[in-house]
Amino acid sequence: MKEPEVTVTAGTMPPGAHSPDLLPAGRITIVHRITKRRGVRQFVKFGIVGASGFAVNLAVFSLLQHVTPLAMQHARYTLNFSLAFLSGGVSNYFLNRIWTFRSSGHAVVQGVQFLTVSGIALVVGLIVSHVAEPYFGPGHRTWFLATLSGIVVNFFVNKYWTFRES
Repeated sequence: MKEPEVTVTAGTMPPGAHSPDLLPAGRITIVHRITKRRGVRQFVKFGIVGASGFAVNLAVFSLLQHVTPLAMQHARYTLNFSLAFLSGGVSNYFLNRIWTFRSSGHAVVQGVQFLTVSGIALVVGLIVSHVAEPYFGPGHRTWFLATLSGIVVNFFVNKYWTFRES
């Protein structure tokens, strides 16, 4: 049996309906209004993608630190950090292109731009590492601070340059 159609007019909701789009304007929550903004949704998606890249970065860094003899960890920190950072960046590029920004731009051009931004973020991370290492050592605490600094650079430069709308 076919269900009867329900006509919804401004200010009314059918029984059991809870969609914020159907609520009267005064009842729309601030959270709903914020999440309707495209930039906020992109930032949340970028964060989710970034968390996956962060996990790749951490796994690669931990593996490299584990196989690097303890006596050489200080000397090899920059290499280990760089390889781990770029590994996370490659996975982030593909996920951000497909899901976060839904880009239809030229993949090679955007790939080069993303790699350039990753290089800039890497330099920022290495500078933060250089400043933090005397206080925290060449391990995970320094890596964490340096990686966070790169995340900020990555989001804003990629949003407004690599994946900008044409």
